[in-house]
Amino acid sequence: MALGRAIGMIPGSDTVGGVTVLNILIVEDDPLLAETVKSLVELNPRFQVTALANDLDSAVAAVEERRPDLALVDLQLANGSSGYAVAARLHDAGIACLFTTARAPGFAVRDLAIGCLQKPYREEDLVRALTEAEDILKGRQKLVLRQRLPELLEIYGEADEPEEPAFTLQLGGRTSWVARLKKLVRRPSSFRSAAPVA
Repeated sequence: MALGRAIGMIPGSDTVGGVTVLNILIVEDDPLLAETVKSLVELNPRFQVTALANDLDSAVAAVEERRPDLALVDLQLANGSSGYAVAARLHDAGIACLFTTARAPGFAVRDLAIGCLQKPYREEDLVRALTEAEDILKGRQKLVLRQRLPELLEIYGEADEPEEPAFTLQLGGRTSWVARLKKLVRRPSSFRSAAPVA
């Protein structure tokens, strides 16, 4: 069973003004980036950072001090720690993880994280990723049928989905996905005819 589906509700969440606040632990080895992400997260009053950690030991200590609902975990950490080890420890404690890394895993790690946000990302990508994570943690149903995710975010689905998609469309840059899809599909009018033109 996927981690996000197993959690269901956020039991220990704080409320501010009647609004449930998502408590977030940031596990990042770059202190400047960690402070920047903290500032970006706390711009939204629905999200609150519980602590900053830079390796496995500091992440465990931060969880013991104040339990988060979600952890943003970089995969390459200080002191030889791995984000996978941190995610495994947090998973055992029932805390959901969202990987934030420059090099996303080549496969979905559904047992350790609910998804992966690839660096570099913008503020709106981070907010949308946190909103998606919050929806998963609270068990909210998706009512919007259009693409809602930033192109740098991958949310891992249920384990019964195929591991390798039959077709993947790489998104990035300034070209829209529609334009890239049109480029892949050639129209008959674009083929050269074998018959000479008169």
